[in-house]
Amino acid sequence: MKNLQVRAIIFLVIIGLSIYFIFPTVEWYLMPEQQRQELVRQKDPILKKILNLGLDLRGGTHLVLEVDKEKIPKGVDVSDALDRAIEVIRNRVDQYGVSEALITKQGDRWISAQIPGVKDPEVAKELIGRTALLEFRLVETGVQLSKIADKIRELGLKPNEAVLEQEVLKMVPTGYVLMPGREQSYYLVKSTAELTGAYLTTAKLELGRGDYGLPHVSLEFDRDGTKIFSKVTEQNIDRQLAIVLDGVVQSAPTIKSRIPDGRAIIEGSFSIEEAKFLATILRAGALPAPVKIIEERSVGPSLGRDSVVTGLRALLIATILVLTFMVIYYKVSGIIANFALLLNIFLVIAIMSAFRATFSFPGLAGIVLMIGMGVDANILILERIKEEIRSGKTLRVAVDLGYQRALITIIDSNLTTVITTVFLFGFGTGPIKGFGITMLIGLIANIYTAVTVTKVIYEFVMEKNLINPKQLF
Repeated sequence: MKNLQVRAIIFLVIIGLSIYFIFPTVEWYLMPEQQRQELVRQKDPILKKILNLGLDLRGGTHLVLEVDKEKIPKGVDVSDALDRAIEVIRNRVDQYGVSEALITKQGDRWISAQIPGVKDPEVAKELIGRTALLEFRLVETGVQLSKIADKIRELGLKPNEAVLEQEVLKMVPTGYVLMPGREQSYYLVKSTAELTGAYLTTAKLELGRGDYGLPHVSLEFDRDGTKIFSKVTEQNIDRQLAIVLDGVVQSAPTIKSRIPDGRAIIEGSFSIEEAKFLATILRAGALPAPVKIIEERSVGPSLGRDSVVTGLRALLIATILVLTFMVIYYKVSGIIANFALLLNIFLVIAIMSAFRATFSFPGLAGIVLMIGMGVDANILILERIKEEIRSGKTLRVAVDLGYQRALITIIDSNLTTVITTVFLFGFGTGPIKGFGITMLIGLIANIYTAVTVTKVIYEFVMEKNLINPKQLF
């Protein structure tokens, strides 16, 4: 009786923890879409507690990118450059607020990026594909710039066209380059940067002071960057210092005095989203080499909802058929087995929520298959118990022997599948990994529910004489 009480307490603790981990997920998906979006913007703590839906269920963008090997810096191994690119892209996506994006290596030069919840593919491409090379360059505003401006007006060129026109480029003095500006302008800047983003420690969105409160990006440099920045600003007071991102001048403020604290801001006609985006890619760092998008697929929210409905319908039909068969064939024992099956699904979702795993469409398939595995384990136990009863054993002895003799078979059959799912999870990507992790968790939960939980129920029923033994089968 004491052993039964201990196992019952353990069971209740597990149920309590499962409810604790599942509740935020239930609460989240019962919220209106607008409320969820607001909590995402606020980075509410609930985001760290919910079960995330994968790209195929939630909708989003899938990209395959190729690293430009020819532009990888000398001395940098291609594999290292690819790993660095994956790290940078993952940091950008995480800092932008996208949860559970899947960024993985494919082959020796490709990167697969699955970004759930991002409905606009252009945002995803800009976020991932931008090199994000930040530079600070001094601006030339003398006579030569005036001559270049006159030539541009003479040719009737737009600012961004001017930087590609050979007649204009011939007028650019040695040591300088003509760069486009963010707001349909151009700048004559030094060909070498005074400072780069390699010294950057943080970049964050801030709202400006004053009546308008325009958003800008605040920058801070490390110790070495602070020294360089201080020296540059001290030696170039009253000159413009262009803040250049990927060859485009974002702003060119005039240096009013020496800046000794290593702080700077990027101003411009930014919206809050644009400033947030810029701060995100600057914090994450620059890609080691440019990447180009070679494949793009978008999964709309409606298709994701259709997948959820279809998958849940299949899961519901499979569950109802199995539960019905168990009750008809095994009577009360079938009801006990059914409780274990439903508990198995409950525990799988709870464990995945606890570890913030991503639940995808293959995961639904994994649960359907897991139901079959769970039924198989329960049927093995029930048939062994029936055999012991037919051989003249009492119910209590038959139950004990039935579990003992079925246990080895259950462990053997589940263990071989566990090994398979470990390989699927370890070496698979995307849907294969999702299927593998769901099956792995499900098999572990299945062994517990089929072998331990149902045994506790039988012992409790027999201890309290709650039912006639003949009604069990």
